[in-house]
Amino acid sequence: MAERRMISKHIYDSDKFLDLPVTSQLLYTHLIIRADDDGFIGNVKRILLITKCSDVDLKLLISAGYVIPFETGVIVITDWNSFNRVPKSRYRPTQFLDEKILLKSNFSGRYMLKS
Repeated sequence: MAERRMISKHIYDSDKFLDLPVTSQLLYTHLIIRADDDGFIGNVKRILLITKCSDVDLKLLISAGYVIPFETGVIVITDWNSFNRVPKSRYRPTQFLDEKILLKSNFSGRYMLKS
């Protein structure tokens, strides 16, 4: 997993994001930092403990469309491909292939669930 991640000012400066509680904003930041090279996170409960954020904060991120949850407990950051580019020489594919096949990307690279 990479040690550097990009965070989009476009997202952080949006009214939609700023309307979220500060704890939800904090959680989103920590999710980005800990995501794999495809934007997937498999240890959300641990990150909730580290940040002292709540399940409500995660549910707010889900309802606002910032992350997509899977039944397995894995989540993916929807706008990952919009602001994180990992050089091919350092890229490591996600281990969450069962979840990745459930997704498609729109024209801007935003993850969406397949219908």
